[in-house]
Amino acid sequence: MAHGLPRKIRFAFIVQAVLASLAIVLGVYLVSAVLKYSLINTALKEEADHFWQLYAASSAQPPPNTYNLRGYLVLRGHSPLVLPEGMRGLQPGFHELAHDNQLVLVDERTQGRLYLAFLGSQAERMVFWFGTLPIILTLLLIYLVSWWTYRASRRLVSPVSWLAQQVAQWDPRRPDTTALAADRLPKDVQGEARQLAAALHGLSERVSAHIARERDFTRDASHELRTPLTVIRVASDMAMADTEVPPRTLRSLKRIQRAGRDMEAVIDAFLILAREAEVEPQSEIFDLCEVVADEVENAQALLVGKQVVLQMRCSARPMLEAPPRVMRVVVSNLLRNACHYTDRGRIDVEVEEDRIRVSDTGIGMSHESLERAFEPFYRADHNRPMGTGLGLSIVRRLCDRFGWRVELTSVEGQGTVAVVRFVS
Repeated sequence: MAHGLPRKIRFAFIVQAVLASLAIVLGVYLVSAVLKYSLINTALKEEADHFWQLYAASSAQPPPNTYNLRGYLVLRGHSPLVLPEGMRGLQPGFHELAHDNQLVLVDERTQGRLYLAFLGSQAERMVFWFGTLPIILTLLLIYLVSWWTYRASRRLVSPVSWLAQQVAQWDPRRPDTTALAADRLPKDVQGEARQLAAALHGLSERVSAHIARERDFTRDASHELRTPLTVIRVASDMAMADTEVPPRTLRSLKRIQRAGRDMEAVIDAFLILAREAEVEPQSEIFDLCEVVADEVENAQALLVGKQVVLQMRCSARPMLEAPPRVMRVVVSNLLRNACHYTDRGRIDVEVEEDRIRVSDTGIGMSHESLERAFEPFYRADHNRPMGTGLGLSIVRRLCDRFGWRVELTSVEGQGTVAVVRFVS
């Protein structure tokens, strides 16, 4: 789970630590600026006021001279040569002398100018002890708390991550739920995670049972329906062989045979789709044109009494490796749709190197009908008694099963074109 919950939590903590670090680094810069340009400036001004008070009491008072501070007094009218060279051109105010690494306050009174120089090394030492060091300790504390919180959060979400991994490994057709059984859960799966595991375990068992029932029903029903269909087909063949059958009865028998063929095609499709995806039907190399030609001949019976011409053209003779009966089901469903919804005009079937195209001049489909054409039991025209609405759904599922692609284009009132592609 490359983008799972643990990764998101880790990313959140990293972002939090980075933002906190940036904020603290900015704080260090601001603290150093405050120490240099505010606190030291204020301290120097207070030192200057104190000196002038003492100087007013006794003119013999010398300028301050301490470990951190150097003072110089230039009385009015006297030469500034007593000053270090870097201070001689300074105007009243607060200055930073980068070349001398000093912070200098020039305080001017009626008596003269007082120059107070605070050593930059001392300022940096103050910044370190009162700014940088506390912030470094704060950073370390934040990292430690973030790491501890991340570890605790990871332990809390690890059961959910484990459940997600188990579910992601399930085979939708046969989900393995044994790992989620109550007696096989890891010890850290407790509380709500254990309840979730029990719910998933119960759900997967119900889904597995439902899939098995559906598969068994489809297989068994398809198999059992073959027996009565065989009886109907044989009986209708024998009845049609009787030369004394009235024309009206003969037409009814032909309709029975067509309905029987349609039902056999549906049963064949159900039997194929009911198998597991990894159990492929028996494949062989066959001539696609021969299979299509047989289905075109069978479809002619659906056009009796209609002013519709059904023609087939083979512009190529591709040899396809697949179950021939699957192709028969696909082609027969497309042809039945074309025959059912075409009252006059023509139906053209063309076999090309990589596709089959079935086009008709029937009623066509609206945009809404075209979007729903592959839905089971959907029919574009409910007034027509033919068909069950399963044909195109079966075609789509069979094509998906064998890696083919079916496409529909249609214009309402002008006809429909169905294409089955074998090569992407």
